[in-house]
Amino acid sequence: MGLFSFMKDAGKKILGKGNDDEAIKNEIESSFENEPVQGLVVTVNDGEVVLAGVAADDATREKVILIAGNVEGVESVNADQLVTTEMIEASNERETPEPNFYTIQDGDTLWAIASKHYGDGNKYEDIVAQNLEVIKDADKIYPGQTIRLPEMA
Repeated sequence: MGLFSFMKDAGKKILGKGNDDEAIKNEIESSFENEPVQGLVVTVNDGEVVLAGVAADDATREKVILIAGNVEGVESVNADQLVTTEMIEASNERETPEPNFYTIQDGDTLWAIASKHYGDGNKYEDIVAQNLEVIKDADKIYPGQTIRLPEMA
């Protein structure tokens, strides 16, 4: 539930320029209008990012994981200590659903991904809307980037 794999050679180039923990923490916090995680702690060690803190909801938690993982040099994100207020309240009452992540392949477009997963290319707008913190420009996705595929009603 808490360890997510990413492509180490793909992503935003922010590591190796000083304090890697702070670089990823700043990337996460600057991607949101409001504080995404209370008490956010980020630790980077040999390609693994460990996240801790309390996110407001599951969507915010997933976006924080994606932002940390879509950094060049990051191979995995351990989010065992990144919880939501719902997870705390529910404790063991319900199973937390696994997020539906998708890694962009060479030649992929958001239209093609939406067509494949939802049967409707127009749903690419929903993918963008659910990944605003990860996809800054719908025309600029890259192989190795991991995004969140939202559940469709």
